[in-house]
Amino acid sequence: MLFRTALLDRIRTGEVTLAFRRWTKPTVKAGGRLRTAVGELAIDSVIPCEAGEIGDRDAMAAGFERRDDLLAELAQRSEGDLYRIAFRFAGADPRIALRDEDDLSIAEIDAITARLARLDGRADRAWTTAVLQWIADHEGLAAREIAAALAIEKAVLKPNIRKLKDLGLTESLAVGYRLSPRGATILEALRVRPVRP
Repeated sequence: MLFRTALLDRIRTGEVTLAFRRWTKPTVKAGGRLRTAVGELAIDSVIPCEAGEIGDRDAMAAGFERRDDLLAELAQRSEGDLYRIAFRFAGADPRIALRDEDDLSIAEIDAITARLARLDGRADRAWTTAVLQWIADHEGLAAREIAAALAIEKAVLKPNIRKLKDLGLTESLAVGYRLSPRGATILEALRVRPVRP
């Protein structure tokens, strides 16, 4: 579930607490979390609804001045069922703090490299060290360029880079990626002790 950039600060301050979406299948669920550019949202409810049930107050809570503006946006997509999603700002993305934690113990390094070995083991070929090294050497390179250089399909590479980001090893830039301080520590450890899938 994506949000317009203009709404993100209003979500962070708690001014916007609702969203309405047409989906063939919901992409979030009650009790789940959603990461956004301003932090994590806690999803409180995902309820099917009808357009006639949406009032002006609902539209304002979704970031619109008027109900008609919200309905006009919803009309741009006719397929799928309409859902009312209630959420609240739950705090900063924990990966942001994680990526600056680079003073790692041997046990922490071992745990992270074991995770990387498991990721490699689930793939057709080992990829974690190669991707980390490529990002370290080519900061700001777009995913399609990394994929081409490493002969990995972009559709496979992007979710894999997200897995590295979840471990605090990389961070996204406006274009491309860079290695985090934590990622640099792990990459240095991998040079000494390569991952064994």
